[in-house]
Amino acid sequence: MKKLLFSVILGVAVFANISAQDTNSTSADVLSKGSWIIEANTGSATTGNTSFAFSSGNIDVFSVGVESGYFISDNLAIKIGLGYSSFNSNSNFVYKIGGKYYINRKFPVGIDFTGVSDGANWIGIQGGYAWFIANNVSLEPAVRYNAGIDSSNIFQGLIGFVIHL
Repeated sequence: MKKLLFSVILGVAVFANISAQDTNSTSADVLSKGSWIIEANTGSATTGNTSFAFSSGNIDVFSVGVESGYFISDNLAIKIGLGYSSFNSNSNFVYKIGGKYYINRKFPVGIDFTGVSDGANWIGIQGGYAWFIANNVSLEPAVRYNAGIDSSNIFQGLIGFVIHL
């Protein structure tokens, strides 16, 4: 499983590097109306989010997912996400819908609704920093608070990997 994850991450990094060399865009261009983003985050399967999480030992946790967004205006994207999570023997499909706004093109903040097929739901707020490692690729460390609608509240740290198209 670790080899597969490493291969996927390496492939995405190579694709992003090639894409970055083919364009003369800046962070200002990739955050403009009509642009797209594809995002993957680290996280925890226990929150039902659309992130990547793996563990071993006494607790078997697996989570995988991706989010996509479309900029409806400069710096403001609407996003959807899909994922799958497994916590011990409980498996769930996860969905997310929300928005993300880039303050000064460097500080992404977001709010969203996350739902899980077992009925757990959260309203999440998130804020972080967008570090553009290439013209169309950013790393986005963030803090997130998930307010449980019918489950517990959870605070977490994330690292997002975002490809801007």
